[in-house]
Amino acid sequence: MKKVLITGGAGFIGSHVVRLFVEKYPEYHIYNLDALTYAGNLENLSDIENAPNYTFIKGDITEENFINELFSTHKFDSVIHLAAESHVDRSITDPLAFVKTNVIGTMILLNAFKTCWSDNFEDKLFYHISTDEVYGTLGETGLFTETTSYDPNSPYSASKASSDHFVRAYGETYGLPYVITNCSNNYGQNQFPEKLIPLFINNIINNKPLPVYGDGNYTRDWLYVKDHAIAIDLVFHKGKLGETYNIGGFNEWKNIDLVRLLCQQMDAKLNRVEGASEKLITYVKDRPGHDLRYAIDASKIKNELGWKPSVTFEEGLEKTIKWYLCNENWLHNVTSGAYKTYYQKQYN
Repeated sequence: MKKVLITGGAGFIGSHVVRLFVEKYPEYHIYNLDALTYAGNLENLSDIENAPNYTFIKGDITEENFINELFSTHKFDSVIHLAAESHVDRSITDPLAFVKTNVIGTMILLNAFKTCWSDNFEDKLFYHISTDEVYGTLGETGLFTETTSYDPNSPYSASKASSDHFVRAYGETYGLPYVITNCSNNYGQNQFPEKLIPLFINNIINNKPLPVYGDGNYTRDWLYVKDHAIAIDLVFHKGKLGETYNIGGFNEWKNIDLVRLLCQQMDAKLNRVEGASEKLITYVKDRPGHDLRYAIDASKIKNELGWKPSVTFEEGLEKTIKWYLCNENWLHNVTSGAYKTYYQKQYN
């Protein structure tokens, strides 16, 4: 039985990957390692927590002795590394926390994996999940490719760029088998409401202001989280060792246009007068080092592995809004902090 360790598996993207692997591959045993910090929520996985091929492990990737003992005990032959601090605003106020988790934590995992399998890397894989933000910012034209030079502009993107470099260095120096993917902005079900879309959905429900940075013309490429999980599955099984794959949604939107579309869909779902939610838009002071535009060229993964998004942004946004409106208890638990008691209730 293949033993797959997924780090950060109780988080937003991680929970979708864990569920996909648990349900699709009963012959694998999936170990979900998560520290259950503010964004880790086991309620995201309540539907599969009793699956016979699933084990949850509470722990921190920055605790070296703990990680070494974990690898020594379980002999994971594959790692899908998603655990990370990922919110740019938080990285500006506390950059060292991002260095600790994203750089040191990745190094500890790499060392444990190398030590565990240094005598035989055959059929082993260290899969590192990264971000398009490592490439810096684009002007009005152009796309990020797998060969775009790194030019990070925030403490978050700098920490992820550093971790990418260490993964590649371990591949070159020690022969460690790896793949890396760099993804665009994810959205969808179960996302912690500090990120734009779930934050604004929650604020619209509660008639709170919708804070838009600067003039709202910052542009992002948006990727539906379930499509991202499918892409991760493909790269895990069919990706070429030592390669990087960019995963994007082919969905570029200026922030202000996205917010207006969100307002329109929310007004329709909530039976409000058209335009009511747009009145909540409030322009706020821009954050430091704000990148103008991200846009991914995902032709490599499309051409080599046959992946492409399954939904348009409009369709994915509608699915996302519907989920949050149908799961207001989840949203309440997250915003109130009640979700933190789930671990104690279930795992004591």
